[in-house]
Amino acid sequence: MPRFRLSRALAVALALAAATLAILASNGHRRPALIAEPVAHLVTSPAGASGARRAVAGGAQPARAGGVKDLSPGSARTDQRRFGGFGGRESIVSEPLPNIPYDGRFTFVRVNYETSPGGYWYRGLPAWAHGYPVAERNLMRIMNEISFLHAHDDAVNTMSLDDPRLFEYPVAYIIEVSWWTMTDRQGERLREYIKKGGFVIIDDFKAEGDFGSAGWAPFEANMQRVLPGAKFVEMQASHPIFHSFFELNSLEHFPQAYNAGPPSFLGLFEDNDPTKRLEMIVNYNTDISQYWEWSGQGIRPIDDTNEAYKLGVNYIIYGLTH
Repeated sequence: MPRFRLSRALAVALALAAATLAILASNGHRRPALIAEPVAHLVTSPAGASGARRAVAGGAQPARAGGVKDLSPGSARTDQRRFGGFGGRESIVSEPLPNIPYDGRFTFVRVNYETSPGGYWYRGLPAWAHGYPVAERNLMRIMNEISFLHAHDDAVNTMSLDDPRLFEYPVAYIIEVSWWTMTDRQGERLREYIKKGGFVIIDDFKAEGDFGSAGWAPFEANMQRVLPGAKFVEMQASHPIFHSFFELNSLEHFPQAYNAGPPSFLGLFEDNDPTKRLEMIVNYNTDISQYWEWSGQGIRPIDDTNEAYKLGVNYIIYGLTH
């Protein structure tokens, strides 16, 4: 039995590395870059949520937002703004892709929202669109290489929280929530989505001061409107989400794409009870999806990128099975 477990683990690890290398090859690059005991205590904000501005290693300086035209989800046009991430070598689309209709297959859903002032600092893009659609396409390709999920790996959907179609999809992904604005109606719909079994992933969540981020406070205010009294807990590596597919036995020294300091992984549980279903996972002071986005460019080491893919795979599997 031990041999069988080792053999399976090795096979999956090799498949993950091969899949990332395939993404590299498809982008015309040579090599480098590809996958809980009871929660300790409740917190209302992550450690280090306030404090001095963190330096961003190798990151671009924030661009001025002045003169940027309306790129909100409700705007009539996108003025051919380019969607894509750092590096610029990936395929960039000029506007959000049309959504595909529900067909029973897993489709990655990114939530769009009205971006608050100051949130258009990167290429004039709305905050929700950073890395779109490259990051999620790459993650879905990895999912299909190592599992039988048969997810859509080219088509990805974006929708607002008050879009009734959101309830057709079990997992929703929201980024850059320091600039996330939400109407009362959207808050009500997010509460319904979570209570009906939807799983929410929060990522690319910058600490206070990074690129002008206000840090934890705006997100906390929004979540108190969604679920009054909601408390987030510091996650431990023993929680089932970190073992739903890959075995992630430690969250210490987790690789950082560009954020300074350690990341925080926080969870929101049903009824604030860590023994019940995890309803939302928050990657704070880190950008896990940056590794997915960059994996076709050789910017980061394969081993680090693998860890980010493992986390993404585990999140999807957990959301589908809980």
